[in-house]
Amino acid sequence: MSVEPRLYIDAPLEAGAVLDLDRDQGHYLVNVMRRKPGDGVRLFNGRDGEWRAEVASADRKRASLQIVQQRRSQSATPDMALYFAPVKKARTDFIVEKATELGVASITPVITQRTQSERVRTDRMQALTREASEQTERLDLPVIHEPVSLTQMLKGWDEARTLMFADESGDSQTEPWGGEHGRARPIAEALAGGERGGKWAMLVGPEGGFSVGERTLLHAQTFVLPVSLGPRILRADTAAAAALSVWQSMLGDW
Repeated sequence: MSVEPRLYIDAPLEAGAVLDLDRDQGHYLVNVMRRKPGDGVRLFNGRDGEWRAEVASADRKRASLQIVQQRRSQSATPDMALYFAPVKKARTDFIVEKATELGVASITPVITQRTQSERVRTDRMQALTREASEQTERLDLPVIHEPVSLTQMLKGWDEARTLMFADESGDSQTEPWGGEHGRARPIAEALAGGERGGKWAMLVGPEGGFSVGERTLLHAQTFVLPVSLGPRILRADTAAAAALSVWQSMLGDW
């Protein structure tokens, strides 16, 4: 028996309701997945949990679904926000997809002094989060924010949220942890004893890292927690996935 397709629907979900799919979703369901009237589909909207529906009608241009019953209740997503400096298109796509799979609540592009790709398509990011959420059993989608500068981000920061940043330039093996030129703690050590269910964020810099001025600015903030991701310099997309994986295993919902 084939697996029932899973779709994100921006509409209220309740038993008995009939929903008309948009052109793209109708095409996907009927022409790609080859679903016919009576076939099952799973739906979620980020608010009402997951529901089972059945194809009520379908042709080459449109499809409608009738909702049958709820399968899962809505559950809370861990409060982790990802901030990242945009990189090349394929790597930005990777960051957005993996962050969604790893359960972040929001994603914000951050423009730094060494950011090489300042043009960010948030509509594409939203499409990627929708597809990744459909495929990975998430019950919601991460919120996608418009790009901000690093200075703007820090100026409006909620100090109740701890901000980790991957401080590869501060990973000196000859200095003790802490201080402007000190050694950043390994991420697992830095998170030990942290609050599960607390408010967290992760900042990943651009290719080439943060400038000296940006590192100094970050170290001056009381809510910032510098962390090391090991002795090797990681690409930005690898760093994001690695840091989020460690956080999830220690303080998330794994």
